[in-house]
Amino acid sequence: MSGYLVPAGVYRTEEVIRRSRFIVTVAHAESVSQAQAQIAAVREEFADATHNCWAWQLGPPGDTAQVRASDDGEPAGTAGRPMLGVLVASAVGEVVAVVTRYFGGIKLGAGGLVRAYSGVLARAMGSLPTVEKVRWQRLVLTVDYPQISAFYRALPGWGARLVAEDCGLRARLTIAVPEGMAPTVAAWVQEVSAGAGEVRIADEEE
Repeated sequence: MSGYLVPAGVYRTEEVIRRSRFIVTVAHAESVSQAQAQIAAVREEFADATHNCWAWQLGPPGDTAQVRASDDGEPAGTAGRPMLGVLVASAVGEVVAVVTRYFGGIKLGAGGLVRAYSGVLARAMGSLPTVEKVRWQRLVLTVDYPQISAFYRALPGWGARLVAEDCGLRARLTIAVPEGMAPTVAAWVQEVSAGAGEVRIADEEE
């Protein structure tokens, strides 16, 4: 898989459960600082809310290396952890969610809170607009100058972008390609250069 789904932007839904108002805000976050900023923005917007519970999952879908959650005053384990379970189980990565609750006067009980927080978030995730995040890999191609024109024509077909050019005795071209395209590029270089060209992963050059 060359990429994975992430939220397309800030998305919000709202439900009322037994008189309590639940507002779900879901957004894209690639780092802890971005997730914290999004949580802070929601807290400021709904500063008078009873609770602003949150969870984040900052890696590819299902990755638990960077996860965290908070019940924000709800009974322990009734909000943040169920929300995190929804995020980890989803097909979306790099996501932060805040569920804001305005208490409506009817206590839901521990089980009811778990169902409410996980349910409203699961329904929001089910309708969340997403985009594909492509994982890029840098390659360094070394070819002779007669192959340059063919190289430029091939770039769009690879979904690649040119990063740098070094014009010495041979052309040394650094490109970014979607992860998984390296074998295709290498095969092309070998074909057009009759085996004289080279392809290396950029990290190997450092």
